[in-house]
Amino acid sequence: MKNKITILGVMALFMTLHTACTDLFEPAIQNNRDLESSYNEPRFAQGLIINGYARIPRNGWSFNDMATDDAVSNNEDNAFFTMASGQWAADNNPVNQWGNAKAAIQYLNLMIETADSVTFTVNNSMLDRMFADRIKGEALGLRALFMYHLLQAHGGMADGQMLGVQLFTEPQDLNSEFNLPRNTFEECMQQLYADVDAAIDLLPLDYEDILSEEDVPERYRLLGANRNDYNRIFGEDARQLMSGRIARAVRAQAALMAASPAFTQGNTTTWQDAARYAGEVLRLNGGVAGLSPNGLTWYTNVTEINNLGGGVNPGEILWRTSLGGPSSNLEAAHFPPTQFGNGLLNPTQNLVDAFPTVDGYPINHPNSAYDPANPFANRDPRFGHFIIRNGSTAGPNSQVINTAADGGTNDGINRVEVSTRTGYYMRKLLRQDVNLNPVSVNGQLHVMPRIRYTELYLIYAEAANEAWGPMGSGEFGFSAYDVIKAIRQRAGIGLNNGDAYLESIRDDQDAMRALIRNERRLELCFEGFRFWDLRRWNENLTEPARGMRIENNNFQIVNVQNRVFAEHMIYGPVPLSEILKYSAVRQNTGW
Repeated sequence: MKNKITILGVMALFMTLHTACTDLFEPAIQNNRDLESSYNEPRFAQGLIINGYARIPRNGWSFNDMATDDAVSNNEDNAFFTMASGQWAADNNPVNQWGNAKAAIQYLNLMIETADSVTFTVNNSMLDRMFADRIKGEALGLRALFMYHLLQAHGGMADGQMLGVQLFTEPQDLNSEFNLPRNTFEECMQQLYADVDAAIDLLPLDYEDILSEEDVPERYRLLGANRNDYNRIFGEDARQLMSGRIARAVRAQAALMAASPAFTQGNTTTWQDAARYAGEVLRLNGGVAGLSPNGLTWYTNVTEINNLGGGVNPGEILWRTSLGGPSSNLEAAHFPPTQFGNGLLNPTQNLVDAFPTVDGYPINHPNSAYDPANPFANRDPRFGHFIIRNGSTAGPNSQVINTAADGGTNDGINRVEVSTRTGYYMRKLLRQDVNLNPVSVNGQLHVMPRIRYTELYLIYAEAANEAWGPMGSGEFGFSAYDVIKAIRQRAGIGLNNGDAYLESIRDDQDAMRALIRNERRLELCFEGFRFWDLRRWNENLTEPARGMRIENNNFQIVNVQNRVFAEHMIYGPVPLSEILKYSAVRQNTGW
């Protein structure tokens, strides 16, 4: 009887709520925001594009390198640990971009449709026109960016055809047709290029204040705009928003992917296209001379980072996230255990062996000064910048890190759960002046790039070598050889012998290809490129990850983790949920 009363009481309460407050179940009409309601509420309208920025994949590090031959995770629950162990599936995909990018494109499409109708100012149609142009340009550039990430993660072969994703260039609503086949990869790339072109037409190259009335673009002068009007919309306060320069860089990234071996079937993008798009960005940066002298250590240039402000970029960075406040999270995840870190990402011996000797020769070259009995001597300086090895120093007190099995500390290989599995820890990206000691924890500022200029230089080098050979320069006056020579000189390679190895292959396209790919591997390590590079090159994904076990001063290379990837996994899957929902959507072959 007691239970019956309780149930009746709840039912009575339910009915009371239902009649007295119907909004709990059927929202009142004023709570349903239609698109027109944004026309006089610019903050509501701009929230659409803010949602696009918030969904950019490179708003943080993914460390998918831990699913490649460059690194492993010391945490068996890590998504990339399980992914590389054979558990990558259409319903278990740590690199899935489908839902995130498609949601972003929906918001961006709404912004594009709405922009011309929004009142951004009070009774100033000229400024409204300028605001609308900028926001549409941003949305178009961001839409191209998300298309790039969709194609990278989900483009692939299906029934003998290279497919991309479904193209939606208008907002979808409840009446839209969702059960549509995927467009071809080529159609998606052409839409990406069209979006970039449209963005470039609407956006300034960079967001900087202009000094004279003559610098106001003609189309806005004709509307009566002066330089103050222009600076209000397109000036330095808008730095780090999508710009014409950033849109050009996105186009170069996408073109490199499209020109690569895994994506060429049915695709008209050529190596010449990729070289030209990257070259245009580099020409704006001063060509080879524009390579930032301190760009190698961009993450630890303390004075430069601490003095950043007003959306200004260091010379190495084309586009970055907001600086934020001091933090120690990155170091807490990756510092060695004696520095109170969890040592999460462990560089492999495979990657270590990719660093040449300081004279520029690969370690397996007969002219190399590499000594297997003293493997860390006379190596590429980048090795020491990017990786903590046995005998390196780390942390705010420059403590010596002993990774040997008999070293006596928890930094030793496989000593405790958070110790390295490979004999190495990651140094790159981390600020060694972060203190994680629980009695005196302090954070530091970190700069997080979305696009670095070094990536653009490497895009050009790779594409130019394929298009014109190592010494060909197309229309730009500098070659793949010139770029790689500058990058290696900046790193301190071959300074005493004129980089004899590079000179020996300057007319060998195949050898230059291998060198460019290796330089890309080194310069961009731990930044999320290797995972995608191996796939677009159609290279071996199953090379076991190796480490270095040191005991009694003997160096032994050991197998750490096998990589379990099938041949079809050069392409990622379409999410299983999409295949189950929509009969018209085809899955990539093998998934």
